[in-house]
Amino acid sequence: MSPVIACVVPCYNEEAAIGKVVHDLRASLPEAVIYVYDNASTDDTVVEAQKAGAIVRHEPRKGKGNVIRRAFADVEADALLIIDGDDTYDASRAREMVDLLFQGPYDHVVGARREIVDTAYRAGHAVGNKMLTGAVRSLFGNDVSDMLSGYRVFSRRYFKSFPALSQEFETETEMTVHALSLRLPTAEIQVDFKDRPAGSVSKLRTYRDGWRILKLILGLARRQRPALFHSIIAGLLAVISLALGAPVLAEFVESGTVPRLPTALLAASIMTIAVLVLLVGYILESFMHMRQEQARLAHLRYQAPSRGADLVPDAIPGGTSPSGAELLTA
Repeated sequence: MSPVIACVVPCYNEEAAIGKVVHDLRASLPEAVIYVYDNASTDDTVVEAQKAGAIVRHEPRKGKGNVIRRAFADVEADALLIIDGDDTYDASRAREMVDLLFQGPYDHVVGARREIVDTAYRAGHAVGNKMLTGAVRSLFGNDVSDMLSGYRVFSRRYFKSFPALSQEFETETEMTVHALSLRLPTAEIQVDFKDRPAGSVSKLRTYRDGWRILKLILGLARRQRPALFHSIIAGLLAVISLALGAPVLAEFVESGTVPRLPTALLAASIMTIAVLVLLVGYILESFMHMRQEQARLAHLRYQAPSRGADLVPDAIPGGTSPSGAELLTA
């Protein structure tokens, strides 16, 4: 039995591009079911998507994260591809990405963006992406080069066990950290990234959404790496305590008295708080370990992605294999 493949295209006011995105996906994956999730568009996005032959569904709550949350809950498929509806990604690589998911098998294949024109990224976005991706690599693992890519393929066991708590553009960060924290098998393929077509306008707000992503990274670090997070805070408190207490201790050694008793009490109190913060971090680390075990078991309730026992992945008609220079696997 052939696997069910679904494509999900989140859209908000993308009438200029959505028709081409759907047609390109259909050419690359003719057997796939293509869903366009309209996110309260005020233009003719829905009309253009229907003309192109997509199934249109609606998510009235604004934000890409809300669309992903809804789609992951509603869609049933063995492999689910998401791609932005702005025609900036090369949809012709969809077949290659889906085939790679099954050949691995992988739970997560990322289309890492390769800028083919100098204006593909808005001012500051490329630098911001590198900085945020670097922060995630430092905290959670090195198996990602483009954390904010909106072009991905997921196995059923990934998207049906993914909590999808984000509301807006920070959803890609949440996806990446989820895969890294559970050490899910992941691969990357380089894909072309270009300008939006004429008449299409980016919905990403550089500073506001960048700040939301940074806050999410810090929040995930606090939840996913509590021992590290609390150790840093405890260390800062300990430094403050030592800075306050060292002169008092030196005076006590010289004179045998504590003339600055309030400062001594303050230093001792801060050090006590530092120790408590450190202990809380290690307690939360134990709870986090149990939570990861539960997430892992939820993930394993679903079978690994497969085309079926009677098919050899490399012999699939229309399948292609990425070159070693393009593929990065974890």
